[in-house]
Amino acid sequence: MKVNKTFRKFGERVFGNAYQLTFSRSANGQQQKMAKGLPKKIPIAGVEKVIVVASGKGGVGKSTTAVNLALGLAANDESSRVGLLDADVFGPSLPTMMNLNAEPELNKQNLMVPLQNYGIKCMSMGFLVEENAPIVWRGLMVMSAIQRLLRQVAWGPLDYLVIDMPPGTGDTQLSISQNIPINGAVIVSTPQDIALLDARKGAEMFRKVDVPVMGLVQNMSIYTCPKCGHQEHIFGKDGIGKIAKAMNLDILGDIPLNRHIREGCDSGKPVLITDPSSPESIIYKDIAKNVADILKTQRDKVS
Repeated sequence: MKVNKTFRKFGERVFGNAYQLTFSRSANGQQQKMAKGLPKKIPIAGVEKVIVVASGKGGVGKSTTAVNLALGLAANDESSRVGLLDADVFGPSLPTMMNLNAEPELNKQNLMVPLQNYGIKCMSMGFLVEENAPIVWRGLMVMSAIQRLLRQVAWGPLDYLVIDMPPGTGDTQLSISQNIPINGAVIVSTPQDIALLDARKGAEMFRKVDVPVMGLVQNMSIYTCPKCGHQEHIFGKDGIGKIAKAMNLDILGDIPLNRHIREGCDSGKPVLITDPSSPESIIYKDIAKNVADILKTQRDKVS
């Protein structure tokens, strides 16, 4: 992207670090600039690994992927303790997808106790407000809510905390990335060109804030007619492969456009629970295995 020098100077003067984060071409210089004044990353008590599931835009199946990734991690290793945080303050979907609607209780330490279903610890703003009540907040209130969901919840002990990010590359993504250590980001997109453009921006954002991008998930990649077996690439074919090659990223999995996946999350009974041996469930389990293997490789390198 070419930016006029005058506009660049204006942007740097008005927006400061946020503008430099977007347009700086020097990774090292950019990190030095952004390091000044940023909060120290403090781990979430009792949580070993944090995985964020993100997308550049809404409507690509990010939340469905996050839910089934968490369930896949638990299914692949029954000893794993898995949590799921819905960080989309304005449009929480976790209560519906995980069939949870109670209000969290407080423990003796005055921390919210996550609700549980299917063996997954869950927390969402949707547990704290009425289902049909809109959340009309400015940025500072959203950031305060995110901090509470991260720090004032009795998460531990957990082997994995999967965070379902809101779409885009805004305040919530930056706040979480700058406040807690994140082991990796999973970027979800459909094969459609317009979705891929935003997915690339999302991946680039995490790279700029020093969060490893573990790979891409191509959702709604192909539709198979249940009657005749004809296959159709409704949103385009193999689009995510171009982004993966250009950014030197792995493709973690290819999820079809499937009615059972949609119905499962809409009813609060994900496909991994209702039909764990189905082809769709196996795909999610493979994605979860790929993610776990990447995290294991990271740990082995450190040790």
